[in-house]
Amino acid sequence: MKDNRAPNILLITADQWRGDCLSAVGHAVVRTPHIDALAKDGTLFRQHFANAAPCSPARASIYTGLYQMNHRVCRNGSPLDARFDTLALAARRAGYDPTLFGYTDVSLDPRSLDPADPHLSSYEGVLPGFTVGQLLLEDDRQWLSWLKTRRGGDRPTRDIHKPSCWPADPLATTPSREPPAYSAEETQTAFLTDAFLSWREEQSRPWFAHISFLRPHPPFCVPEPYNRMFDLQGAKKLMRHATVEEEMAVHPLAALFLRQLPQSSFVYGAQGRVCDWSLDDIDTIRAIYYGMIAEVDAQFGRITDTLKQKGDWDNTIIVFTSDHAEMMGDHWMMGKGGAYDGSYHIPLVIRDPAHADRAGRVVEDFTSSADLMPTLLERMKITPRNHQDGASLLPFLAGEHPKGWRDHAFWEFDFRDVVTNASEEALGLKSNQCNLAVVRDHQFKYVHFAGLPPLLFDLQADPGEMNNLADDPTHLATRLYYAEKLLALRAEHLDQTLAYTELRENGPISKPRLSI
Repeated sequence: MKDNRAPNILLITADQWRGDCLSAVGHAVVRTPHIDALAKDGTLFRQHFANAAPCSPARASIYTGLYQMNHRVCRNGSPLDARFDTLALAARRAGYDPTLFGYTDVSLDPRSLDPADPHLSSYEGVLPGFTVGQLLLEDDRQWLSWLKTRRGGDRPTRDIHKPSCWPADPLATTPSREPPAYSAEETQTAFLTDAFLSWREEQSRPWFAHISFLRPHPPFCVPEPYNRMFDLQGAKKLMRHATVEEEMAVHPLAALFLRQLPQSSFVYGAQGRVCDWSLDDIDTIRAIYYGMIAEVDAQFGRITDTLKQKGDWDNTIIVFTSDHAEMMGDHWMMGKGGAYDGSYHIPLVIRDPAHADRAGRVVEDFTSSADLMPTLLERMKITPRNHQDGASLLPFLAGEHPKGWRDHAFWEFDFRDVVTNASEEALGLKSNQCNLAVVRDHQFKYVHFAGLPPLLFDLQADPGEMNNLADDPTHLATRLYYAEKLLALRAEHLDQTLAYTELRENGPISKPRLSI
């Protein structure tokens, strides 16, 4: 029987999750049985890409349906212009009280705030429109207070992320498989899952929840049994040049990253540069990272089991994705940013019970984070209040192929530092020259920099993006083709909010031709 109630909506983001790290897509090591089960019940998008990095720019695209060129959240701390519609505001117009568990990393528009407002001192604001069910900020203070309540005694500090052998082992700040000083039932993921499940019990009408899991974001550590769950037998080799010097020679931005990227951003208390870690160190981190993914998958399984037990399963739309991905040792790098696929290829699984007859579908077309807001707004029967760069994925869920769907992925990265000018001075650029844009299809990938030389990779011959062909005379025509494609793409996606409207004697008229 068809369910005519408004659906529940559950949007889950798991921070810094690589798109290849699902057993459903054939990963040789990591196992994600609960997300795999969601894919069997829904639709798996294999070529899904973030539109930006790091967290704030990436999430701005999810929450607004806009590319970075339009939402202009350039870095963590760049304010989101208050004029933009958001997924949460739109959900309110649909009659939901969208509720957040975790964080949105949104810097609020300072022009709408009093100078004394404490929101101006943090980039970890809450996206306008959300009610907070449970906050979790970068310093972990809400989680640490929860641990104190569970355990009694003193409130733990962030030293809890160090391996349990610390401080007896002076080398414990290097990558170690030893567990941290908390159990699998005490992780940040368990903390948010508990909060969501408790809140769900209180709901008496259709609900909208956004769970923003922190993991597998650093610091890279995970409790038992996940810390030793996986080894790297059969895992893909790292995609990188033989030496860090060769890697730096590929491009000035790569050299800047490799000179600056600190180990402490990834392993709590570590010292030195990421590129100074040995292969064994990186392999240890990779195994821990896969364990962190398995831990999130297990907590996700608690959620799906509860939805089934409580009768919500057949009326709940579930979206599982990430904000951006993780280099995980490729190109001698960790973290996110730059131009390589490792930072931007992310998972996306959508289960909509309205399309249960299409369960198990796999989509190979290019999709992006900016597609999520148009998808959910169409499902809620709500019109966005401004231009959208993304497009609805509902036709894919229904087993259709949208006419004229894009044949490429597109993303941007801004490496300005408007506080210290460190990047600008190192590269000899103005702040507005510190950006890149990528267009890639199944054959080639072109990276255009505002103030630096371009990159061009033949992805069929060179899937690891090792050989830059931008200056190869035999590939100049290819470089020109993709440069023109990128220029046309940017022109097509200029903000159309009012450009589609014309004032006439009978009032505003808007009849754009939106398809061919």
